[in-house]
Amino acid sequence: MLPTYAFEDLKPQVENLRKRVNQVRKHLAQYFVNKEDIVDLMVLCTLAQEPLLLVGKPGTAKSDLIVKFAQAIGLEGEEYFEYMLTKFTEPSEIIGPIDINQLKEGRYLRRAEGKLPQSRVAFLDEIFKSNSAILNTLLTIINERKYYQDGKPISIDLVMLFGATNEIPEFSELGALRDRFTLKVESESVRETHFDELLEKGLRNETYKAFQQRPWADLCRLEDFLKLKAYLDHTMSRTEDKEGRTDRDRFFPSDVYALFKRILKTLEKEDRIEISDRKVIKLYKLIRTRAFLIHGGVVTKEDLVLLRYVADRIQDFAPVREKVDTLLRLH
Repeated sequence: MLPTYAFEDLKPQVENLRKRVNQVRKHLAQYFVNKEDIVDLMVLCTLAQEPLLLVGKPGTAKSDLIVKFAQAIGLEGEEYFEYMLTKFTEPSEIIGPIDINQLKEGRYLRRAEGKLPQSRVAFLDEIFKSNSAILNTLLTIINERKYYQDGKPISIDLVMLFGATNEIPEFSELGALRDRFTLKVESESVRETHFDELLEKGLRNETYKAFQQRPWADLCRLEDFLKLKAYLDHTMSRTEDKEGRTDRDRFFPSDVYALFKRILKTLEKEDRIEISDRKVIKLYKLIRTRAFLIHGGVVTKEDLVLLRYVADRIQDFAPVREKVDTLLRLH
């Protein structure tokens, strides 16, 4: 079970917690070339506990980003799980094999040690190559943080799921999984634009690996994220303050809120971007979380930059980024 924290206990810790979590965001990006936006999204989505999809060709640092992030927040052993999926991957590879001894007694139980149900942060590479059995399991895990043992739902303490893919297939049966990733970000090749820096940092990282050094490790703890998330949840759950104001009244100024709605409507009408009702709610929470993490409170126009990452199809990524940037400059 994830720990619970009292609001009054968290208040004195908030600024130090924000400082430590932001340290991960700022420090980790130093070991990569032109990946600052991705690192920001990794930290933000982990704080909000919303899955993040990294999209890009092989060799564009997707796996390295996630592995170093897990090390930066001090994850050890079974706390971190990673796996590359194929169309032949079976549920036993993800949530554990059937316990034969229990099966002899008529119980259908899995041995989940070292598998995804025991982890706090998970990374599934080539996530869209999963078959229908894996797909159903993943949707239950993402939606409800549960998996099934002997027909009974078992809660898991998974905090964050990262997915990675070389491409995003448009098959309708994968639509539900695509939609669960509210934000999707492209990890692009930097060889053409940052050749010298790529070599410099790449060779430095190879040296760290050779000497088993991890200067990016243990910048903070996963518990820091959990405490900040609890504080933000407490804040957002207070539907009205003494003056009768809602969370939106207090933290989402009317002009910025109007711009938020205008951009979403524009993307839907002009770019045919599908924004489900669920995604609207998730986006609101992510924008609020970004404002809280980056500058401590009220949402500003700059926090709407997250809308750059709402596209589902790779061919829409660049046009949506440009459209959102243009709309933010105009207002």
